[in-house]
Amino acid sequence: MNNQLDNLKAFFERIKTLSFWQRVFYWSTLKALSYDAYDEFTGLTENINALNQELSVKETRTKELERNIEISSARLTDLGSSVQKLENKITALENESSRLNKERTELSTKIARFEQADQTRAEEFMKNMSSVNVIRKGLEDERNKISDERVREKEEQFTKMKQTWSDHENLVKSTIRNICRSHLIEYVEKVPFKGTPDNTIKIAGEYIIFDAKSPAGEDLENFPKYLKIQTDSVKKYIKQENVKSDIFLVVPSNTTDAISQFSYNMGDYNVYIVTIDSLEPVILTLKKIEDYEFAEQLTPDERENICRIIGKFSHTVKRKIQIDYFFSYQFLEILSKCDIDLPADLYKSVQEFEKAEKLNPPQEKRSKQILTEELFAISEKLALEARDKIFNKEDKSEV
Repeated sequence: MNNQLDNLKAFFERIKTLSFWQRVFYWSTLKALSYDAYDEFTGLTENINALNQELSVKETRTKELERNIEISSARLTDLGSSVQKLENKITALENESSRLNKERTELSTKIARFEQADQTRAEEFMKNMSSVNVIRKGLEDERNKISDERVREKEEQFTKMKQTWSDHENLVKSTIRNICRSHLIEYVEKVPFKGTPDNTIKIAGEYIIFDAKSPAGEDLENFPKYLKIQTDSVKKYIKQENVKSDIFLVVPSNTTDAISQFSYNMGDYNVYIVTIDSLEPVILTLKKIEDYEFAEQLTPDERENICRIIGKFSHTVKRKIQIDYFFSYQFLEILSKCDIDLPADLYKSVQEFEKAEKLNPPQEKRSKQILTEELFAISEKLALEARDKIFNKEDKSEV
């Protein structure tokens, strides 16, 4: 640039040092010099413009750089903030990781303890299961034993029942013999008419027939039909001379529950179903007929009274037998439930008390008669004692 200003400097130096005459005479030289100076000035101006443009461009670039620097600085600030946040997050994550590792360690310890406890429980469970299996097997064995015992008891009971049925005819015979011997009634060993009834007694000149009948098998359902057939078969005895028109079929006491009809009016004769327990009262009732010298002397009212008494007595005896059988079955069922439902220790205690108990019913003597007056006296005494207890209880409740 200094070289470019040489002509311009020389022009201005020359202008300052020119005198008037030099300006007049050396004008062409000065003019040429001015042209050269003008050219240098023009070039200088162009250079200045170019520099100004370049400066403007540089300023623009500088502003852009400053703006970019500001943006970069802001970004760096944001980045620093983000980095700080990331560092904080990293610190938090490291703390969380540390806490999680600690919890994992604790959980691992707990899991190990739980696994140990679970293994211990599993071993204890298996041990208890073994004990339970042993107890269950014992209970099953005990249940099977009880079931077998009950089956055996029922079989024994049925065997005894069948034995009772098979011995029924001999038992009826011996019972009727003993009753006749006790009350001086004639027992007919061999009847003077056609046929062989099981048992025959003679009262007031009449032959009274007692035939023993028992079930043939274990099923009692057909027993009433069998008795109905037997009421027809005894018709052969009625045709014989001096045979009473009332015939008695003696059945075992444990079959009355299957029987619904205990008397049959067959037209020419009557058939009554009785048990061994009712033989004595029936025979004694029949014996009362001997109080009359001749049966023909009885008036129709007396005959009706006798029949009414016998009928009522027969119904009462049958009802009593039916009730006794019902309660016997209920008592047996209760005893069976005691054996099954009661705890073993209580049932054992019950058996001990049972062994200690003893019942002594009045002993029957052959020569001593059971008087009706004594029975009434005992009944009245019991009624008075019961009434006194009730009154005493009411008096205490009022106090």
